[in-house]
Amino acid sequence: GTLDELFEALTLVQTHKIRKIPIILVESSFWKGLVDWMENTLLAQGMISKDNMDLFHVVDTKEEVLSIIDKFYSTEDLKPNF
Repeated sequence: GTLDELFEALTLVQTHKIRKIPIILVESSFWKGLVDWMENTLLAQGMISKDNMDLFHVVDTKEEVLSIIDKFYSTEDLKPNF
């Protein structure tokens, strides 16, 4: 499910197994409980760093999604893997 893929992607980026990619969570009211738990438990207890919370974006509109993706592709020097 959704949480498995989310945490797998976050872990891969965090451990530099893959390059940083836009991880976008849409509908802040849906994700609020999880994000609050991550901040109030994981971050507060030192299990993750503030940088880890910056690995993803929580947005509510398609315009925000497009802005994040546009910014990513305009600032990243992407090249083929071969």
